[in-house]
Amino acid sequence: MTSELRALTVHLLTATGAVFAMLAMLAAVDARWDLMYLWLVVAFAVDGVDGPLARHYNVKRNAPQFDGVMLDLIIDYLTYVFIPAFALFKSGLMSGWTGWAAVIVITFSSAMYFADTRMKTKDNSFSGFPGCWNMLILVIFALEPNHWVSLGLVTLLSATQFLPLKFIHPVRTERWRLVSLPIALIWTALAGWTAWVDFAPGPVVTIALFATSVYLLLVGIAQQIVPERS
Repeated sequence: MTSELRALTVHLLTATGAVFAMLAMLAAVDARWDLMYLWLVVAFAVDGVDGPLARHYNVKRNAPQFDGVMLDLIIDYLTYVFIPAFALFKSGLMSGWTGWAAVIVITFSSAMYFADTRMKTKDNSFSGFPGCWNMLILVIFALEPNHWVSLGLVTLLSATQFLPLKFIHPVRTERWRLVSLPIALIWTALAGWTAWVDFAPGPVVTIALFATSVYLLLVGIAQQIVPERS
């Protein structure tokens, strides 16, 4: 297989995320939230793999006819933002005007964030919350907090999209990656299991899902506070 064909194959792998997004959306329209999230977890796994493959096979040089960054952003907006926001609104987990407020804030703020040329930091982390609403809304489905708590979380994270707070990329952020990457893999497995059992995973899995979510959410800010050893 030539270098060009390998690079093209990576683009094709990335594009499968659009298929998984459509399958997730079809499930969401039928209120099959468990099936929706299973497809989103598959898309999440593909998103975690295609980046390292793209860099390994140098797709910018070997398959420049396709813009992998743009392709990835389109799919990420669907699977990280649009479909989870739709699910939060249609599921009834946020009632009345709070549901309308959440879905508008999530989609609008994330559209601006995804177009922000300053979203990446020098250490390949994100500047501001990177719009990973699929992760937050999965936890909301599992824990079913009061809708005011959910609205507070949505409002807070939307605001942090435009603040100089760091959020790690579990694969690309080198600092503490030996811890962060396994935790991200554990979170993916827990998320898949939570969706598989229709968001009733039991207390142990629920606590583990919550703990790994908090780590992934706050570890970048912790890195800003804790000075790096020279």
